[in-house]
Amino acid sequence: MLIESKNKKSAVAIAAVLIVGLVLGVAILRSETAKSAGDGHGHAESAAHADDEHHGKKAKDDEGHGHDDKHGDKEHHDEAAAPSKGPHGGKLFTKDNFGLELTIYETDVEPEFRVYLYRDGKPLAPNQAKVSVTLDRLGRQPQPFAFAVEKDYLKGSAVVEEPHSFNGTIQAQLGGQAFEFKFEQVEARVQVSDEQLKRNGVEIAAAGPARIRSSVQMLGEVKLNQDRSVFVTPRLAGVVEAVRANAGDRVRQGQVLAVISSQALADQRSELLAAQKRMALAKTTYEREKKLWEEKITAEQDYLSARQAFQEAEITLESARQKLASLGALGSGASTSTQGLTRYEIRSPIDGVVTDKKISVGEVLKEDAPIFQVADLSTVWVELTVPAKEVNRLKVGDMGTVKASSLEAQATAKLSYVGALVGEQSRNAMARLVLANPKGLWRPGLSVTVDLTSDEVEVPVAVSVDAVQTLRDWSVVFGRYGQQFEARPLELGRSDGRHVEVLKGLSAGERYAAKNSYLIKADIGKAGASHDH
Repeated sequence: MLIESKNKKSAVAIAAVLIVGLVLGVAILRSETAKSAGDGHGHAESAAHADDEHHGKKAKDDEGHGHDDKHGDKEHHDEAAAPSKGPHGGKLFTKDNFGLELTIYETDVEPEFRVYLYRDGKPLAPNQAKVSVTLDRLGRQPQPFAFAVEKDYLKGSAVVEEPHSFNGTIQAQLGGQAFEFKFEQVEARVQVSDEQLKRNGVEIAAAGPARIRSSVQMLGEVKLNQDRSVFVTPRLAGVVEAVRANAGDRVRQGQVLAVISSQALADQRSELLAAQKRMALAKTTYEREKKLWEEKITAEQDYLSARQAFQEAEITLESARQKLASLGALGSGASTSTQGLTRYEIRSPIDGVVTDKKISVGEVLKEDAPIFQVADLSTVWVELTVPAKEVNRLKVGDMGTVKASSLEAQATAKLSYVGALVGEQSRNAMARLVLANPKGLWRPGLSVTVDLTSDEVEVPVAVSVDAVQTLRDWSVVFGRYGQQFEARPLELGRSDGRHVEVLKGLSAGERYAAKNSYLIKADIGKAGASHDH
């Protein structure tokens, strides 16, 4: 009896469970039927979601977010979804039967927007729609772009500046229907908190005005000061009898460098001697005739003839003297021996050092042969090769610091000449400094580097030199915008080693990473933001 009682109780419990399960099942079925018939955001909109998948959009169900009201709105999906890639490699946006592809084209041109239109997936003539694009960049005013028909596409009205990092809004009008698409593109950007900056020692500064002493570094070569360097020529043909100086010797002005024997000199000295004798005779005759005329013994005509002969003899004698004086050979002209008449001493015209010697005993010289070069090395020239773009930055009087790594020495010099011509092949100009060389340390032929500085100038925008980094082919600083850094490509001007002038790319007051900016560059490299077109 006890067993039967237990069996009856178990049967009643099982029956109760079955009845409850049946009732719940019926309720669930009715609920699902009602939802399928009345929910505007459920799977009844399968056609709309199929359109989203056509454009590369992943259904929210796959992400586990369900189909509540805020994710099921079709217009919200059109704006927020990442665009797919179009036939021209750009961003493809679609809505209803209209399609728009936005590309950034930069092959052999400055980066420009190009827009291609589609209807039902087929190309549409560019004049069928009006398009505009507005870009919002970090720390910049919105930049609008208008578009005009160009071949089979619409071309933007301005250059798309680097980096291509921005939020964009596209407005399009086809017939009477308006379309709007939004997109985001990130490049050369990274987020860094204030705590991370402090921990890594990255300091922030603001771009602004600065006084810059313009500086430019160039390569140069030490050369002889041509204003204090002379080539010595004999000025008379002859045979070398003695050489009294060698290359490297220090000589004084008037010192004998060599002695030659010259028949041409002998002829000129003989002419001088003859002129002296004729002069003496003419003078005697003139004095005698003058005395006789004064005593009225001879006619005046004889006196006048004697005076004319005397004056002509004076002219001939002076001419002979001047010829010898021009050769520097007048001093020994009184000698009457053959050896004395032919002997010609070649002397140094300046104090200096013999830098070149091309003469030997017994050699027959021509009158114009350069036999010695004597240079005053107390000053030397430093000649610079100046690129054409730098010529206008230099002016006579600028100071330069000359350095020679081989000597571990440096000195200052003043720019004395800036060339007026640019070489046709080299596209370079020449500039020159005059460098004092009292100890003879700066030897001609020595390669040097020269840091040229001009007057201080006030520039409206400058940044720290240490802040400038190279990213891709840009010179950049990393601007600070909230918690984010973004590369700002710059066009740079003058620099003094501490600050550099910013001609384009950054405005006064903008904050940037000044110290340890290379760490920001490293973070951007790790982020790997692509150059998306």
